[in-house]
Amino acid sequence: MIKTDLIIAADFGTSGVKIGVVDGDMHLVARAVEPYPLHLPGPSQAEQLPEDWWAGFARGVGRLSAEVPDLATRCQAMVFCAQMAGLVCADANGAALRPALVWLDKRSAPLMQNVLGGWPRVSGYGLGTLARWLPVANGAPSHNGMDPIGKMLWIKQNEPRVYENSAYLLDVKDWLVHRATGAFATTADSANLTWLMDTRPGREGWSTALAKRVGLDLEKLPPIVDGGSVVGALTQAAAAQLGLRASTPVVAGGGDVTATALGSGAVDDGALHICLSTSSWVSGFFKRRVLSVSSSYATITSSLGFRPLLIATQENAGAALHWLAEGFDPRQRDAGEGLEEFYDDYGAPELDDPFFVPWLSGERVPVDDERLRGAFIGLALRHGLKEIKRSVIEGVALNTRWAFEKVAAERDARSDGTIPLVGGAAQNPHLAQALSDALNRPIAVGYARMSGVLGAASMAAPALKWYETPWEAAKVVNGREGPTYLPDPARVAMMRERYERLSTIRTGLVKLYKKGG
Repeated sequence: MIKTDLIIAADFGTSGVKIGVVDGDMHLVARAVEPYPLHLPGPSQAEQLPEDWWAGFARGVGRLSAEVPDLATRCQAMVFCAQMAGLVCADANGAALRPALVWLDKRSAPLMQNVLGGWPRVSGYGLGTLARWLPVANGAPSHNGMDPIGKMLWIKQNEPRVYENSAYLLDVKDWLVHRATGAFATTADSANLTWLMDTRPGREGWSTALAKRVGLDLEKLPPIVDGGSVVGALTQAAAAQLGLRASTPVVAGGGDVTATALGSGAVDDGALHICLSTSSWVSGFFKRRVLSVSSSYATITSSLGFRPLLIATQENAGAALHWLAEGFDPRQRDAGEGLEEFYDDYGAPELDDPFFVPWLSGERVPVDDERLRGAFIGLALRHGLKEIKRSVIEGVALNTRWAFEKVAAERDARSDGTIPLVGGAAQNPHLAQALSDALNRPIAVGYARMSGVLGAASMAAPALKWYETPWEAAKVVNGREGPTYLPDPARVAMMRERYERLSTIRTGLVKLYKKGG
């Protein structure tokens, strides 16, 4: 390893791209964040322009080049991670034929309910549907229309010319890799979430049977490569736009869930971490495939060696914090992800604070139902903004506990000891403390906003011979930055009682929304 060598790693999220320059000790030498817009053209629709992703990345690299001496010559590799479950319809040259449908897009929900139906039904799925999908893919598409398979089918039915002219159907990261190198490729985590991949050990690859069942063309899907492999080098055009060398190797990388798992440092089998971002998830690597139909979570194949990665996703975490903050103060729209200033005037939690359930756009784990909606319960005349702030913070923490308890009960799960916490919302100290009290576990906040960047860099590190494996690189990152929050015994007891009350309320709300739907 040459001490001056560097990696440029980027994490493309929903609101912007985070870019880091990482050295051989897995330190962040410099970082930049560049925003780009999210377009909501209609009900249940969410789109972005792929060129906006690239333009934001180019701006950020330009800023970093001004900050880091000789970055163009010292950068020895580039790697991306990105939001998952998106769809870019690209022609043979990689040009997007329409705006990208991002993970938030649910326009295909009615279509998917028909695709997944049948009789008899189990949890809303036709029994035959489950029999075909579960053994092969270790899961099945959701009814909510957020999976790429639904987006692909919607394009085929509603924009047939776009579908016919699409040489490739790509996830966000896949389009970016092509934009950088000219190569078309995907990784197993993105492939798995299309629900068109066979994930059985020893058979990993695109499933002809699943694609045929829904009428999609496998030849439009890119080859699956390992996340640590070099897929190509920067093209002359891309290098010129970024101000870097055209020979710079580009590593395949992975989706944000794989990268964040690496960036958390919790990479041993069964070790769990929590990510609190716009949405949230409880996650960890496992030796075997895991599937819970009743609680709506499973392992997917990570981007590295098809290693199983359990993901239990909940729809709203940071989104709920922003919803409240922006409702009371529109200026908070431009505040940071943690919203520390808005929630600083917080007060001491009380046993009779109002309850809040953060189901602002439905829920996924442990109840997968887009009909669920958020609610305040127990508001009184004496309650003011402080109490409402506390209830939102606590509501996110207790909702996370709801998912965490399910995952922690899995065989081989290691839920004892300190839990790593990453994601932009982890920067909020009140939320981190509330989570520690809710789980009765120490919570260690790592590189809250940059965990995806460092996880992506861990995937690229072996290509430069910095470390033998990405796992070794990830362990170097663990615990490098951020405070540790310890459970407060008095608050733990209060949280336990409030969680029991909330469990009764939650059960009633789930029944209410299911009945009303």
